[in-house]
Amino acid sequence: MVGIKELYNRLRAEIGKQVVGQEQAIRLMTAALLAEGHVLLEDVPGTGKTTLAKALAGGFDARFTRVQATPDLLPQDLLGGLVYQPQTGEFSLRKGPIFTQFLLFDEINRATPRTASALLEAMAEGQISLDGLSERLEEPFFVIATQNPVESQGVFPLPEAQLDRFLLKVRLGYPSLEEESRILHRFRSVSAPEMPQAVITPELLRQCRLECRQVRTSQEVEDYLLRVVRSTREDKRFLFGASPRAGLALLAVAQALASLDGRDYVTPDDVKEAVIPVFAHRVQLTPEFRAREFTEEQVLAALLAEIPVPTELAARPV
Repeated sequence: MVGIKELYNRLRAEIGKQVVGQEQAIRLMTAALLAEGHVLLEDVPGTGKTTLAKALAGGFDARFTRVQATPDLLPQDLLGGLVYQPQTGEFSLRKGPIFTQFLLFDEINRATPRTASALLEAMAEGQISLDGLSERLEEPFFVIATQNPVESQGVFPLPEAQLDRFLLKVRLGYPSLEEESRILHRFRSVSAPEMPQAVITPELLRQCRLECRQVRTSQEVEDYLLRVVRSTREDKRFLFGASPRAGLALLAVAQALASLDGRDYVTPDDVKEAVIPVFAHRVQLTPEFRAREFTEEQVLAALLAEIPVPTELAARPV
């Protein structure tokens, strides 16, 4: 089997046919996929959230569905419904767009809480329940949801329980001057950008996921990870800190990041790289610090700078 690092390099090359830059976002989203989690993409309109999600899906030989969230979108519009069959006198399931492998849920904060919560069971359990009927979703099932953090009209903030279902929250940010110049030249060209080709099959993805779970963690790195988790609970700047489930998510993402670098062991740098995207949407600042215009990302970065880091030599498993 081809190594995860080589597959990742192929995937980046295919995504690069559509997306300029965003190397860190691509890396984190791929790590989330390997760690069997879901991703919340957050940034202002026009930064390429939908383009990136579609390009990532194009690199996998899997079914892709896009759902545009609106306030009038109903749960059955997402899940489907039971339809009466006169020929047999029975009801059969008419499957909705959630029955896919890559689901892009655009502008999730425009959907009502009832519709957004319809995703909850699917994201957590890989199944849906409808009128007493449970139906498994095909693996892999990967949700990429986008949201615009600056709008206040016609939006519904996601509750903490829903946010916790996302393994990572990724912010794209604006491109650099060089990257924006490349975007202008690429899309001003007469020929349309080349479409990504699938380089990873579902079966290959399953094998990669198994390999990620076997990435080793030394006692020193595990102790460091636990210190980071506990420090968020003890720091007075946070109203509440990271949960045990958040700690498990941090370890899974760190293992995936190590795999993307071609290593079979986790380093402290893997943990540090994962902390902000894994924790930022799972912790909450006190009203005092929020009023002083601090963000969760800023406080987490300051917290990481205060915690002693084991050396990589000491962290390497024996």
